[in-house]
Amino acid sequence: MRKRIREYGITVGEGRPGRLNKISDVPGVLVGHATVDDERHKTGVTVILPCRENVFTNKMTAASYVHNGFGKSLGLVQLEELGTLETPIALTSTMNVGKVHDALADYMAGLNKAQGIRVLSVNPVVGECNDSVLSETADRAVEAFHVRAAIAAAEADFEEGDVGAGKGTVCFGMKGGIGSASRLMELGGETYTLGVLVQTNFGRTEDFILNGEAVGRKIKEKIEPTALDRGSVMVVAATDLPVSDRQLGRILKRAGVGLSRCGSFMGHGSGDIVIGFTTANRIPFEAGEAVLGMRILKESLLETAFRAIAEATEEAVLNSLAMARTVTGYDGTVKYSLADVCLDQLAESKSAR
Repeated sequence: MRKRIREYGITVGEGRPGRLNKISDVPGVLVGHATVDDERHKTGVTVILPCRENVFTNKMTAASYVHNGFGKSLGLVQLEELGTLETPIALTSTMNVGKVHDALADYMAGLNKAQGIRVLSVNPVVGECNDSVLSETADRAVEAFHVRAAIAAAEADFEEGDVGAGKGTVCFGMKGGIGSASRLMELGGETYTLGVLVQTNFGRTEDFILNGEAVGRKIKEKIEPTALDRGSVMVVAATDLPVSDRQLGRILKRAGVGLSRCGSFMGHGSGDIVIGFTTANRIPFEAGEAVLGMRILKESLLETAFRAIAEATEEAVLNSLAMARTVTGYDGTVKYSLADVCLDQLAESKSAR
């Protein structure tokens, strides 16, 4: 039975997680997967729904940050220019980005048409990682029906590990995948939530850090190690904190702290990209007012959110590794789960004490 990282007695940071310790602790956020798993393909799509209603008609304040730009994400130019998110966020594999973009555009056009809204332009946001170590990516196996299936399957208590867009990813030479975590923040007498979801496909084996210990140097003898920090990681952050897109951008930069705590230095061949939104400040599609109001947090209090996203990102990465199963790729390559490599032995040694 797979266990999340806290179930092995490993606690990341000082912050308090939300009820599920997932991005979906932010009210309204849901996540769904569709997985393609056959002899040739270990891939899929993961969709993050920022709210339960049509986000196009009431857009989210949003931002992104690129730590290293060796990636093929779509939709970030407009998101950065306007500071808004108007579609679900989809994650997939590199060669399937265009197909997933098309499927999201079709989905949003149909959704709005059903509500009597004529869509002249829509900005689907799609992130990716290269899963070619385990999957025959040139086949471009993700189809439009997979995207729709992921949207239909979206829920709060979603699966982690080798599922959806994480089915074929590799992290620190082990089986990566989808992971998530959250932190609660007490500010001005109110409780806010920040949640993170990651698609992990990065890291050099020898650099891997677990609970502050450089375990990568030990486990590289047990597996076929990854020699370079490449392959990419997508970080999606959600919060209900009232911030502007500029403030949100400042918060997103600190996701890199969480990646570095796991051992990443964001190598040349790794597209390390962070996308985030807040549910607190919404932008109506057809606003009657000439001037819109917005609540924003006092700048000095962003410190709390900086720590929250750093901790949540680190824990989400570890959850992606802990929840992933060992997977054999299309050419016989085997990528072992962190549980098989060292976590189960760690748990056994603790119970024996």
